[in-house]
Amino acid sequence: MTEKLEIYLCKACGNVVEVLSPGAGVLVCCGEDMILVTPKTEDKGKEKHVPVVEKSGSGIKVKVGSVPHPMEEKHFIEWVLVVKGDMVMRKFLKPGQVPEAEFPVGPEDIKVYAYCNVHGLWVA
Repeated sequence: MTEKLEIYLCKACGNVVEVLSPGAGVLVCCGEDMILVTPKTEDKGKEKHVPVVEKSGSGIKVKVGSVPHPMEEKHFIEWVLVVKGDMVMRKFLKPGQVPEAEFPVGPEDIKVYAYCNVHGLWVA
């Protein structure tokens, strides 16, 4: 059974899927069951991934990592996601960009995620 906003990964090709409507089926890609991605909450390696939330003039600024995460062709933050109640906001990032995003919401009662193409999903 899938749940709304869960993230699944295909180990064969790297496809990432977000569930918008829950269902009883199993997500399959490349002939294999997709893997449910569990968000990590604690940085342990050299690169920092846990999103850091700061107030900004128009809402919040999310910086990925207490030290900016690398944004190289082979290792970068693909997207930042903010969930507040039933509202979901996402900003896609590319190599070479600064690993941060601004969103027009207050910092109260939010969940903030960042997805690294190498190290997976992180939550603050």
